[in-house]
Amino acid sequence: MDPISNGMHIQMPVPDQQSSSREASPPPSVAGKPPVDKTLSSASDLLKLLPTGTVLAFQALAPSFSNHGVCHAANRYLVLALVGGCAISCVLLSFTDSLVGRDGGLYYGAATFWGFYPFNFTGTRAERDAVFKDLCRYRVTPMDFVHAIFSAVVFLAVAFADASIQSCLFPDAGPDLRELLVNLPLAAGFLASMVFMIFPTTRKSIGYTDMMPHSH
Repeated sequence: MDPISNGMHIQMPVPDQQSSSREASPPPSVAGKPPVDKTLSSASDLLKLLPTGTVLAFQALAPSFSNHGVCHAANRYLVLALVGGCAISCVLLSFTDSLVGRDGGLYYGAATFWGFYPFNFTGTRAERDAVFKDLCRYRVTPMDFVHAIFSAVVFLAVAFADASIQSCLFPDAGPDLRELLVNLPLAAGFLASMVFMIFPTTRKSIGYTDMMPHSH
């Protein structure tokens, strides 16, 4: 009896065949961009229109205050206080300004109905007149109120687009409300961009990026 003919033949797969079979297999279908990715993309673009410090404070405190979406009664109060405080911060910072005095110093202050009030200047009235010139032209204008309102609207749109905030404040939201919250940053960003483009501000507000102070 021939041992070779009666033996069991086991054919091992060739590595090249394995690699070719893997390459020949069709790639998994790529689904369209999910709503959460669209929300995060639009929200990241809107953050450029807001004060950096306010945005960082919200992003740092929102996960802890909302308990990552698993909210109790105390968490809802904390989230409401955080969102309201940051929205008020966006409004108030819209009325701030910065300028470089004649002495070369950088001064931050607030715009009032009578002019510009610097926070970090402690000199006398005569010294102020020597350092600054014509502060009345920095007084509050109606355009400041427009930018303040739209800054708050943009922030609220970004805040309500956050998944943990949605789960905390709208736990029983239906699909219609979810879809509205997903597309809210897109609508707010478009509206705010149009307003800021048609009515640009000359303020060099505190906390905003790419804001060179006024120079005397």
